[in-house]
Amino acid sequence: MSLQETLLNYVKQAVKSGYNIDLDSVEFQATRKEFAGDITLVVFPMLRFVKGNPVQIGETIGNYLVEHAEDVKAFNVVKGFLNIEINDSYFIEFFNDIKDEETYGFLKPNPEDKAIMVEYSSPNTNKPLHLGHVRNNLLGYSVAEILKASGKKVYKTQIINDRGIHICKSMLAWDLFGNGETPESTGLKGDKLVGNYYVKFDQEYKKQIQDLIEAGSSEEDAKKNAPLLIAAQKMLLKWEAGDKSTVELWEKMNSWVYEGFGETYKNLGVDFDTLYYESNTYLLGKEFVAEGLKSGVFQKENDGSVWCDLTDEGLDKKIVQRADGTAVYMTQDIGTAIQRIKDFPDVGGMVYTVGNEQDYHFQVLFLILKKLGFDWADNLYHLSYGMVDLPSGKMKSREGTVVDADDLIDDMANTAEEISEELGKLDGYSELEKKALYRTIGLGALKYYILKVDPKKRILFDPKESIDFQGNTGPFIQYTYARIQSILRKADLNTTLSFEGLVLQAKEKELLKQIQLFPEVMQNAADNHSPALIANYTYELVKAFNSFYQNVSILGADNDIEKSFRIQLSKKVAATIKSAFSVLGIQVPERM
Repeated sequence: MSLQETLLNYVKQAVKSGYNIDLDSVEFQATRKEFAGDITLVVFPMLRFVKGNPVQIGETIGNYLVEHAEDVKAFNVVKGFLNIEINDSYFIEFFNDIKDEETYGFLKPNPEDKAIMVEYSSPNTNKPLHLGHVRNNLLGYSVAEILKASGKKVYKTQIINDRGIHICKSMLAWDLFGNGETPESTGLKGDKLVGNYYVKFDQEYKKQIQDLIEAGSSEEDAKKNAPLLIAAQKMLLKWEAGDKSTVELWEKMNSWVYEGFGETYKNLGVDFDTLYYESNTYLLGKEFVAEGLKSGVFQKENDGSVWCDLTDEGLDKKIVQRADGTAVYMTQDIGTAIQRIKDFPDVGGMVYTVGNEQDYHFQVLFLILKKLGFDWADNLYHLSYGMVDLPSGKMKSREGTVVDADDLIDDMANTAEEISEELGKLDGYSELEKKALYRTIGLGALKYYILKVDPKKRILFDPKESIDFQGNTGPFIQYTYARIQSILRKADLNTTLSFEGLVLQAKEKELLKQIQLFPEVMQNAADNHSPALIANYTYELVKAFNSFYQNVSILGADNDIEKSFRIQLSKKVAATIKSAFSVLGIQVPERM
């Protein structure tokens, strides 16, 4: 039970006893550093119900707590703030309860709860993963892990966009200009090879547009009539018709891409439980258009197109089927959502990790699914996130100016190597150990830098800044974890000593209060789908530990009881860092 929960009932009883009023809620906050106290009750919100001077109300409650709550030893009132001091025995009892709990902060799944499906990544098979995909993958994976830690059963999934005109552009360019080259013959990852031909298509297409303009066409006509584009459109029609050679080419090039994606996912440390492919799902949803027409959710226009009128909900009219009977993206997403529930009947909600340019699309999708009568539609969440910018500006795939995910991972490891070599802290490491450590630090820096920011905010990504060993960075936290491991290696850990009667230092108490917050922070992160809450909590924990480390002697404690307590407290801090970082997908090194 948290400190707030422990005090809540006593505060309510104090108000009932002193003023004969039943309070529904009470507001606590951390005590400001300049005042004595471990937790502060904010009196001001009570003035709506309890009439009187806030200082006097605080005094009344404080006196009641000292008299009736065995964990409260003293209090002071500053204006409308009641600062409450807690007995050391409360914190020591808390520590004894959790110090050996390996899954502290994590809840076991409740078998009666519905599962959640988290979708992320969902790339196109015409190009490799880039920096934008990195944020998507890290967010989706981390939110899935946080939901698991909060006691939910989770399925991780993605829908791979493996069909459409953009895929045909890569296929056509390879067919025309590739001379049969393969990932094996070029030594390139398959997704990079295919991505090169997407860029090649754009280059040749622009040349053809220029030629047509010089021959007298308008720019608009030139864009429509360029032979390459017409050939790509024909290829798409052939694919949709099941043309054997087109499908074989599509399967071959996609297989290259899937292998390349798999390598990137492995390097990034993300995984999936199940995969969906747009080539299998793009016709889904049409049967529900027919059902929606019958029930009045959809309306057919004079030209035969089908729409959903959402104007009463403050949105607009949305097309769900074209006049020629073909589906639109919305139809496909409706069908895919329904298919997933058929495939996994224990799923009762879904999280879609998609950039904020699709905010409106998901508003509409969720509303239509509700109108179609699916009860699980109330449990759909769009994990909307801002773009990732670089100091050099915006990325464009077709022009080949994206930051490739694999290159970024390698660059982060190289930057970690440069900085680590400057600091000169790796004596006694083999070259192999150094390389593994640089990768751990580089990836940790990348993941932490991206995940510490609220998902909705845009990020300006600076690789050098992210690998700083000082401040709110992944390497700073990793280094603190490694420092604790170094202490534990030197320590003779006696776990049989009792801590009863131990007088806690202020820095020890601060650490214990920070550790106590971990389960609540994990639950809040799950409720808000925000890894940033975990990342910034971990930074605060590490700051508290470093302050403790600088001010309190651990191995040189005055007696064995103090020494044992400080060693075990350090060990628990390290375990909490490791647990917190595990849901962010970040590894912690034993030595640095």
